[in-house]
Amino acid sequence: MGVGNGSADVNQQTARNEIRDETTPLLPVKVEEEGFHEFNGASFSGAVFNLSTTIVGAGIMALPASIKMLGLIPGLLMIIFVALLTEASIDMLIRCSHQGKITSYGWLMGEAYGQWGRIALQASVVFVVITAGIAIIKVINGTVAMPKLFPEIDDLSSVWKLFTAVPVLVTAYICHYNVHSIDNELEDKTQTKPIVRTSLALCSSVYIATSFFAYLLFGDGTLDDVLANFDSNLGIPFSSVFNDVVRVSYAAHVMLVFPIVFFALRLNLDGLLFPTSRHISYDNKRFTIITISLLVVIYTAAIFIPSIWDAFQFTGATAAVLIGFIFPAMVILRDPYGIATKRDKILAVTMIVLAVVSNSVALYSDAMNIFRRKEVA
Repeated sequence: MGVGNGSADVNQQTARNEIRDETTPLLPVKVEEEGFHEFNGASFSGAVFNLSTTIVGAGIMALPASIKMLGLIPGLLMIIFVALLTEASIDMLIRCSHQGKITSYGWLMGEAYGQWGRIALQASVVFVVITAGIAIIKVINGTVAMPKLFPEIDDLSSVWKLFTAVPVLVTAYICHYNVHSIDNELEDKTQTKPIVRTSLALCSSVYIATSFFAYLLFGDGTLDDVLANFDSNLGIPFSSVFNDVVRVSYAAHVMLVFPIVFFALRLNLDGLLFPTSRHISYDNKRFTIITISLLVVIYTAAIFIPSIWDAFQFTGATAAVLIGFIFPAMVILRDPYGIATKRDKILAVTMIVLAVVSNSVALYSDAMNIFRRKEVA
């Protein structure tokens, strides 16, 4: 039985209905002694933490192998360069979204390119996040020499091989599918750009430090998943203890990452399969079926895919580059709200050309390596 007059019950019921809308925060209200209070916006530090957690996932474990391939100096410069491109692409999305009062990436693609634009974005997000989930599952289950400053280039094939590091770097910064969720929680929308910059600066620092010291420690013995290197004797006192600390710390981190990326995966897959149905939060049966099915797919794929490098190679060169660079650039070129400057459009074209050329070469190089391995076998 309810307590209080009827109008109070109606108001509280209305509030509860409103907060379950897909554009509002997951925890939008709090109940205190004096009554029912609405959520008053996320903090700057909280938003930075959420975005940073989205960015720094299993991809960080493959970055040292990218540094091994590119060389120390070009590899670290590429980490910074991809971070700057990521900041530019997110800025494109946020500016267009604020102008059109858009609250999701899929909605923005739908406004710019219709139903097929939205479907392409949702399919890409599903593909990328499944790959991230596979990598996380695989990570949970596994004397310092002068590092190589520049890559070794012997022939043309070694040049093509360098491009295979690009998809891994691209995947490491993909967070675009969660930017709108974080932006929706902010009361002051002008904070979005500083939050993105702070988060990218923080994550880039973590990436540079991890890649540099891991490559310095393991050198040419750096594995595709650097966490696997911490199964061996490091040649230092208490090596086994240090190995355990590193692995447990990273396992704790990916336990925080997985729910965040899985939320985006489930939401986008539901929108892709059931675009006209009511929101998934209102349908417990659909919610349960999609959640269990995705977990089964992720765990099964993690068993059969040989390494996280292979997963990031293909995903980074296809779905990740679409989400991170090509789709935002396409939105700016279509310019549905008339806000793009000449500089924006030049940057958008440059971004598309770089993404298509570098990742096409990476796919070509990967395919050639597969054929060579088959010939040798």
